[in-house]
Amino acid sequence: MMFQKLVAEGLGTALLLIGVIGSGIMGETLADGNVAIALLANAIATGCMLYVIITVLGPISGAHFNPAVTLAFWLRGDIAPRMALAYVCVQIAGGILGVWATHAMFDQPILQTSATLHRTGLAQWWSEVVATFGLLFVIFGGLKSRPEVVPTLVALYITGAYWFTSSTSFANPAVTIARGFSDTFAGIYPGHIAAFILCQLGATVIAHAALQKLFR
Repeated sequence: MMFQKLVAEGLGTALLLIGVIGSGIMGETLADGNVAIALLANAIATGCMLYVIITVLGPISGAHFNPAVTLAFWLRGDIAPRMALAYVCVQIAGGILGVWATHAMFDQPILQTSATLHRTGLAQWWSEVVATFGLLFVIFGGLKSRPEVVPTLVALYITGAYWFTSSTSFANPAVTIARGFSDTFAGIYPGHIAAFILCQLGATVIAHAALQKLFR
């Protein structure tokens, strides 16, 4: 059972990154310089992939695909510390493998780092706090009210959050790390990863305290 859960978490995170990076490459290639069109393609494809992987893999592992979500469930006492740590490890590994698989699909160098895509500053850090808090609000609010629609809620939220946050809503430490390994439309300069992750984890702690009371 533990093996199945870890495979589901790793595979799901890999597929998520394939959706993020692949649609970014395709969108930028076909948009002919129109960044808005490229971002729209990126957002829609990511939302579609999220709906699929949460629906299919949710019954196996709970469909975290995100260390911040795993941390939130651990804080709630819903996952054991050892399992939570294992989830985080396979999420990060799966995300990186997903990026490399995408590079291969688009005939790009497998090993890359993002050299030019700078994502930093107070506005983007605050955006990651808001985006991560909102994601956990959607997940735990959905589980409280209508668990069967959580895949739809998460997919819709992330699709929208690509547009209403200045950071384009990473809201996921594993995704943030993996995107540092891609010098493409959806990449992030590695030197800016740590600040994003600190904001995401801080938002998780805040969300745990607030949402426990809201959805108690």
